[in-house]
Amino acid sequence: MTVKTAVETSKAKALDSEKITINLGFVDLGHIDLLVAESFYANRTDFIRTAIRNQLTTHAEAVKQVVSRKMLVLGMQHFSQADLLAVQAANQKLQVRVLGLASIGHDVSPELALATIDSLEVLGALHASPAVKAALAERHL
Repeated sequence: MTVKTAVETSKAKALDSEKITINLGFVDLGHIDLLVAESFYANRTDFIRTAIRNQLTTHAEAVKQVVSRKMLVLGMQHFSQADLLAVQAANQKLQVRVLGLASIGHDVSPELALATIDSLEVLGALHASPAVKAALAERHL
C-alpha cells in the first residue's frame, strides 16, 4: 500500500489545474460569502468552480461545434522530444490546436520546437520551458 504525502498530492493537483485570478465587485463577493456562510458552498472557490461548470454545461453544444469546426484536440496533448524529432525526420510541420492543456517536453530545444511547430493555438494552458515558450511566442495565436 502506498501513501501519498501532502507534497505529492499538491504536485499531482497542480498538474491537472491552472490557477487564475479574478476581480469581483464587493456586492457579488458579498453574495458569495453569504452563500458560503449559509453552507450552500464549502468556500468561495467551491462556488466559483460550480458557477463555471454550470456555464460550461449551458454552452456545451456550442463548444462541441467549435471544437469540431476548428479541429481542436480536446483535453491534453503532449509533444515529447521523440515526437518532434519524428515530425522533423518526416520533413513536416505541426499546426497545434488544443482546447485544454498542451505540453511540450522540457528536453525539447527552442530550435526543435521552431523547426517542427508551424502554429500554436492553445485555449487553456501551455506547459513548456520558458525558452520554448519565448521561441514560439510569434507562432502562438
